[in-house]
Parts: sequence; structure tokens; C-alpha cells
Amino acid sequence: MTQKKNILIILGTRPEIIKLSPLIRSCEEAGLEYTTIHTGQHYSDNLDAVFFEQLELPTPEYNLEVGSQSHGAQTGEMLIKIEEVLLDEEPDTVVVQGDTNSVLAGAIATSKLDMELAHVEAGLRSFDDRMPEETNRVLTDHTADYLFAPTEEAAELLHEENIHESVYVTGNTVVDAVSQNIKLAEKKSDVLSELDLHETDYALMTAHRAENVDDRETFVRILDGVAQAARELGLTVVYPIHPRASDKLDEFDIPVPDPIRLIEPQDYLDFLVLERNASIIFTDSGGVQEEACILNVPCVTVRKSTERPETLDVGANTLAGSSPIEIRDQAIRMHGENETWTNPFGDGKAAEYILDVLLQDSEPQPEIKSPASTD
Repeated sequence: MTQKKNILIILGTRPEIIKLSPLIRSCEEAGLEYTTIHTGQHYSDNLDAVFFEQLELPTPEYNLEVGSQSHGAQTGEMLIKIEEVLLDEEPDTVVVQGDTNSVLAGAIATSKLDMELAHVEAGLRSFDDRMPEETNRVLTDHTADYLFAPTEEAAELLHEENIHESVYVTGNTVVDAVSQNIKLAEKKSDVLSELDLHETDYALMTAHRAENVDDRETFVRILDGVAQAARELGLTVVYPIHPRASDKLDEFDIPVPDPIRLIEPQDYLDFLVLERNASIIFTDSGGVQEEACILNVPCVTVRKSTERPETLDVGANTLAGSSPIEIRDQAIRMHGENETWTNPFGDGKAAEYILDVLLQDSEPQPEIKSPASTD
């Protein structure tokens, strides 16, 4: 490994912190020069800032404190502030992960300067153009110099869009993160006892996407479907509610049906324990779909599409949309699945493979695949 490049990492949301933590650790262990920008896209310390302390990660050198705004205002403010940092730091390579506004702002700012852009988790597609995340991930993929695809399927989607150079199949850093942190979580977390929960006697729910919670009828239908499923299965539903969803519950005056139990947003280690010990998970989060698959917990996705089709292929996940009947029926079907599926997201060394590629002496090369794809 050649210590050649000064790397700058941009993150701003809980999933980005989690999924980039293995890369940050790899940089630390290798003694590499790197800088971290935290955009502050999540406005609640409960959702992100505490993760740095919990996961024993260095505090970012920059916190832009952008906070919650409209998509255009948020992305524009981040773009301006990120460019200022890039001009000061002059990194060789800028790393972004996923599909948030932080990713798009980082990609645009980098593309205007003499710097390389690396996109971790490239090639994911939901094929739903109504989702802002789809726009963010597509534009970033078509801008990046390095595209780190988590699976062969993601790489093939890039090829179908005429992106052939500098695609690397590395596995997903979420596997690294889960494997590194699950033992720590189970050792440190008391969340089950604090919430008076027992293993597999509850379901876990997350719902925060705009298309689900910003429309009253859709949000009500999802809550109704999850409640119906839980009653059929004899489970309590624990719902760590995102501030966005909480605000919408209040705004729309939506009653929360039994047996759904609202709790405060959980820090990463506590949430990981809740995932690991749940009987079934209901979610609209792509990251939670992945984590459920890795932890061998059946998942019902309350969306009509997913950019994690591998979870469907191995039988770990199913799409139910917002239909109460479909949510109930799919949950009952998935809850009866006792088979162990194969994790499709790699061997837990994605960060190592990514760093190896970034520190190569040569320029990005066409279609060099990492050991993760050579089974």
C-alpha cells in the first residue's frame, strides 16, 4: 500500500457515519493523512454526533452545521461551504458515500476542482425518480472517478448506464460496520432491559422517508398495516421515531394504533441491539434493510421499490408498499421464514479494499475488481 494521497471524507447523516466508520478506522490504522467534513445534515445530536464518541472515531475537523432545510437550500449551502474547505485543504481524493444531499453537494463541489471523487456504495438504483435519493446517487455516479459498487449487480447497473471505467466491486462497508460493532453493542447496551423487552418478543419499525410520512393517508396506512401485522403475530412494535416523522404525526394529528410503541431515536449501538433481537423489522430505510439481512432478521420494506434488490433475491426482505393488507400478509409470511440466507454484501473487508484502490500509484483503471468479487 503506497501512502500517496491526501484523502478527504464527507459525511452528514447517521448512515454515512456508520458506513464510513470502517474507512476512517482503516485510515487511522494505516497512519494516513485524511480530513473529515461533517455537513450537519441531520440536525439532531441524538441522530449523529454521539456516534463519533460511541464508535471511538475522531471528531471531524469541520462541522458545517447546515441543518434541516429544503432540498435546494440545504444542498446549495453545503455546496458553498464544502468548496471553501476543499480549496483550503486541497485533498487529492474526496470520498462520499450513499445518496444524501451531502453526497450530491460533495460531488458537485469536487467535480469543479482538480480533485478525484470516490463514491462508496455506487450503482444502487431504486428506479423511482420521485425519490431525491435516486437523483443524488445517479448524478454522483456519473461524476465520480472511482465507483465502489457493493455487489456485482450494482456494478452491472453502472455498466448499463455506460459507466465502465473505474468500477470496483468491494462489498458493502455496512458489513464491516456491523461486524466491528455488534459485539461492542451487546456488551455496552442495556436497551432491552431499559425498554423492558425480551429477545424476539417484539417487532422493530422505522419510517421517515418523505413519500411515506409527508402524506397523511400514506402514513396512516403504514401504521395501520404494521399494527395489524403485530396483532396477528402477538408482538409489540417498537418505533424509534425520527424527528421528521414525529413532526408529521403532530401536524396531521395521527393517533398511533396499538400495539405500536413510540420511543426516542436511539443511538447506533442501542439500535443495533434492537435490530439483532427483533422478531421482524418494518422499514423504509435502505441501510436497515441491509443490516436486517446481515443480522438474519426478516424484513418487510414499506416501499414499492428498493435499491437493495439483493436482499429480495436471498429471501431476507420483501416489498409491501403502503397497503395495510399487503404489509400484514407479507409480515406473516416473512415471520414464518426460519431459513438462514447468505449475506450478499461481501466479506467485511470493503474498507480495506477501497483504501487499497485509492492508494494505488496509478490513475483509476477500467474494471479492476477487488478480492471481494473473486469467489
